[in-house]
Amino acid sequence: MRLLGRVLFVGAVSLSVLCMTAWGGLAIYYSDLPGETLRTALAVAFGLGAAAAFLILPNRRRTLVGFLLAFGVLLAWWLSIAPRNDRDWQADVAVLPSATIEGHRVTIRNIRNFQYGAHDEDFAPRYYDKTFDLRALDALDLVAVYWMGDAIAHVMLSFGFGGEYVTFSIETRKERGESYSSLAGFFKQYELTYVVGDERDLIGVRTTYRRPPEDVYVYRTRAQPEAIRGLFLEYVEAVNRLTREPAWYNTLMTNCTTAAFRHVRLTGHAVPRSWKILLSGYVPEYVYERGALDRTLPFPELRKRSLVNERARAAGRAEDFSRRIREGLPRPL
Repeated sequence: MRLLGRVLFVGAVSLSVLCMTAWGGLAIYYSDLPGETLRTALAVAFGLGAAAAFLILPNRRRTLVGFLLAFGVLLAWWLSIAPRNDRDWQADVAVLPSATIEGHRVTIRNIRNFQYGAHDEDFAPRYYDKTFDLRALDALDLVAVYWMGDAIAHVMLSFGFGGEYVTFSIETRKERGESYSSLAGFFKQYELTYVVGDERDLIGVRTTYRRPPEDVYVYRTRAQPEAIRGLFLEYVEAVNRLTREPAWYNTLMTNCTTAAFRHVRLTGHAVPRSWKILLSGYVPEYVYERGALDRTLPFPELRKRSLVNERARAAGRAEDFSRRIREGLPRPL
């Protein structure tokens, strides 16, 4: 029994060292050190050095203590890497939105409304400012965007003011020439940004100009006006906070879905934890099960009706784009 316990202990320690070594190598590779060659060399050196130490040095306990000290130094350095707002950003996320609140009036600056050409990378950047009256805030819609199967979706929230909508999209703020990687998203590779946009842009670019197009579903929620107002103001505060205090995106902990549910919790509403929040493609089904969507239809039928691609393409750049994409969508009481 004692032998089995020792074997299990050694196995657990070995597995922990292996995971820590892998994490350390990836943290170095995806760090802000200059030059991919340098980062690759240091990452490989860390991994090989750890392996060689445990294979060659005779005293395993001292080797383990030395490894933990080295890992602690690496972790402290990695934690010290701070997000920034002054990088060479890609054009679609280069401009940060901000807002001011005066009584019932909220003015949002830099609402994105790009004009697209033949595809999503062919655009003329355009922004506008708009003042919204909180007393007119009467709708909250959940927008789910799919491009790689049913399990993963990009989730956005659209707030309606008497038929006029403004959409919040939580995204990675990529630098010029940078591409997205889920693995890199665990290692402080991307800053976080909230794109505040016109639906003709944030929905239209995905249904009409992406190649291939993405499937966009708009679900009308049953949220009450006071709850919608609290969530809207929470998003506005997050937008302003990012202009003062940049933050990191994280593939698992701080993404378009987990951040949205965190905002809901901050308004005082209980949100039970579920694997459907982590697998963002199932968020609409989760919200349906919580009673926040129309329940007069089975969810498969509601999902089918909520697909807006054809209506969005037909609406184009029409001024009443938001109204036209919602034609036929169930509006729960």
